[in-house]
Amino acid sequence: MDVLEIAKNLIKVKSISPNDNGCFHIITSELSKIGFDINFDNYKNVENLIATIGEKGPIFCFLGHTDVVPEGPIDEWKHHPYDAVVENDILFGRGAADMKSSIAAFISATSKFLDKVKNPNFQIWILLTSNEEGEIDDGKIDKIISRLMNENKFIDYCLVGEASSSEIVGDVIRRGRRGSLTGYLTVIGKQGHVAYPNKAINPIHHSGEIIEKLSNIVWDKGNKFFEPTTFQVSNINSGTGATNVVPKDLNMIFNLRFSPESNAAELKNRIEKILNDGEFKYEIEWVQNAEPYFTEKDQFINLIQSVLEKVNGKKAIINNGGGTSDGRWIAPMGTQVIELGPLNKTIHQIDEQIPISDLEKTEKIYLGILEEINSN
Repeated sequence: MDVLEIAKNLIKVKSISPNDNGCFHIITSELSKIGFDINFDNYKNVENLIATIGEKGPIFCFLGHTDVVPEGPIDEWKHHPYDAVVENDILFGRGAADMKSSIAAFISATSKFLDKVKNPNFQIWILLTSNEEGEIDDGKIDKIISRLMNENKFIDYCLVGEASSSEIVGDVIRRGRRGSLTGYLTVIGKQGHVAYPNKAINPIHHSGEIIEKLSNIVWDKGNKFFEPTTFQVSNINSGTGATNVVPKDLNMIFNLRFSPESNAAELKNRIEKILNDGEFKYEIEWVQNAEPYFTEKDQFINLIQSVLEKVNGKKAIINNGGGTSDGRWIAPMGTQVIELGPLNKTIHQIDEQIPISDLEKTEKIYLGILEEINSN
């Protein structure tokens, strides 16, 4: 089966986090044909697949996810998000860019590589999860990584198939990501009549002060590899629905994407100091979704840059921005982790898509990486 057919078959599966919903059946069928040993390591609500081939040499792992975010209003899509329609040489569908096309490209590239090279001098692993997009409470791949480390199994090189590219496939790659810290804040007021504000405490007004202060802080200046730490409010909820009632409390969710120049503990302390200085009561819960990570060694990234120079005529820009990725779970192994995948222009959007030429180019780059590893 060629790369386009694999991608289409995967997109037709409605695999909203944390449910794989059958993508692994398609993938295992393809991998079994080329000799992979396949195991499942499920945890909580999440399905995880580990496919391996080879028993000697360094371990190279392709890391990806079969889950997608919800499609949004289906009637606003040009084509149904799970029909995997190709129009004008563009493949439409949820997961087309993030990241079912990357999975398809890697499977197809690996098949072509093993046709050429019957006995590679390295091991190929494929690690896929059904919950990269979803909540950490549903389970992640961290348990698998802990188990592998306890078994003294360490991944040397990890290629994460996230949509890293900007204008052309392979123009941007990542060798690290910022950390992520989320605060769940409740500003506690006192309910009352709007006509008697002296007898009430309005948490909405206090929240305005909080947002203004936190939005204007320069948390750090980042460094040559990372953008500065940023603060963003993602949700606010308050009010009784009545126009004449000051609400009792307000709930706010905010997130900090932090560079290695800051850490979660000091960010919490700075924010809680501001909250403590305010004339209001509050409660706050913290969830740290990710630590920053960075691939210090140059061996793997130089290898990838060599392939990209052959394909694109130039090396990629290194940009460690964007959201989090599952590379954060692999990095503590001491693994060289690099993210490289299709364009990210339409990820999570209505009419998510990938040009067929980009799909084929992604496959070509992945094949080149496998060949380059084998030649070193």
